[in-house]
Amino acid sequence: MSVKSRILVIGSTGYLGKFIVEAAAKAGHPTSVLVRDSTQSNPAKSAIVEEFRGLGVSVVYGDINDDQSLEKAIGAADVVISAVGSMLVALQDKIIAAIKKSGNVKRFFPSEFGNDVDRTHAVEPAKSIYAKKANIRRSIEAANIPYTYVSSNFFAGYFLNALSQPGLTAPPRDKVIILGNGDVKAVFNKEEDIATYTIRAVDDPRTLNKILYIRPPQNAYSFNDLVSLWENKIGKTLERVYIPDDQVLKNIQEASFPQKVVLSISHSVFVLGDQTNFTIEDSFGVEASELYRDIKYTTVDEYLNQFV
Repeated sequence: MSVKSRILVIGSTGYLGKFIVEAAAKAGHPTSVLVRDSTQSNPAKSAIVEEFRGLGVSVVYGDINDDQSLEKAIGAADVVISAVGSMLVALQDKIIAAIKKSGNVKRFFPSEFGNDVDRTHAVEPAKSIYAKKANIRRSIEAANIPYTYVSSNFFAGYFLNALSQPGLTAPPRDKVIILGNGDVKAVFNKEEDIATYTIRAVDDPRTLNKILYIRPPQNAYSFNDLVSLWENKIGKTLERVYIPDDQVLKNIQEASFPQKVVLSISHSVFVLGDQTNFTIEDSFGVEASELYRDIKYTTVDEYLNQFV
């Protein structure tokens, strides 16, 4: 058997990071995480770090802003996966510099895990957020660093658990607000599945210098079809309130942060179709569920059963 790559995860205690760490450790990769010293005084995050230790993960204390600790951590890794939050995306230039200096990293996965930022038509403020991620892509390519970009589309825990209804924690049972005409398809993936696919791609030459799209056929739904699926599960018809494009744009302008961000991302997906309005071509991308047919992913249908 081939030796599995040593993986360093940066942003490990964040929303998606913890799933990636767990997937890496359970897949048998020697896994380490870069963690700030201040994490020890944060009960929630320190508990996550202890869970990592229980999985055999090595904890390296340092900071993305501390060149010495960052370079030391990267120097002991074959693959670097960044899962830093959106506010820290631009700081990944420091990771790129450290990878370039080390010369030993054979693959970098920058923090993406959403829409393909090179194929988006989003309005502000999502437009600027995606532009920062696109700039990181260009920096990686300019530095000639081997990469894989993961386009995971929507996190189920963010957008599917309440059918994208602001303020709700479970799917609605009376009324649902639909952006646009409801016929544009979006893609919803469970966070654990995103992590599993990401780790599987680490040592796969087919994903080298490619975009890994997580677009399983059973998880692509239009808003209308999603509501119909939910209605069938609960045996009840919901009132559908459609918000036309011009009104959605007006709502984005009038909204405050962070709702403005969520609304602009939702507009790019549900109205403009940014997750499904293009074909994945071999020249730039591969689709995860086609590459790894042995992975049993959670379908949208199955995911919604927990709320019935």
